[in-house]
Amino acid sequence: MADVAAHITGTVWKIEVQVGQQVNAGDTLVILESMKMEMPVETEEGGTVKEIRVQEAQSVNEGDILVVLG
Repeated sequence: MADVAAHITGTVWKIEVQVGQQVNAGDTLVILESMKMEMPVETEEGGTVKEIRVQEAQSVNEGDILVVLG
């Protein structure tokens, strides 16, 4: 299992994956908006999306878990 966390404080602008989806290293999972800039959150390893812990328009802090991969 791997947790993918927010690297900045911001708002979830768009969720790019669904539970059960296969992803590869470097894939964008979530796009955060901070200071009017879009920041992609990419996975460092491949796997299957087990859980999405955020919703679009939700505020997140740096370090918050966004997606769990298995």
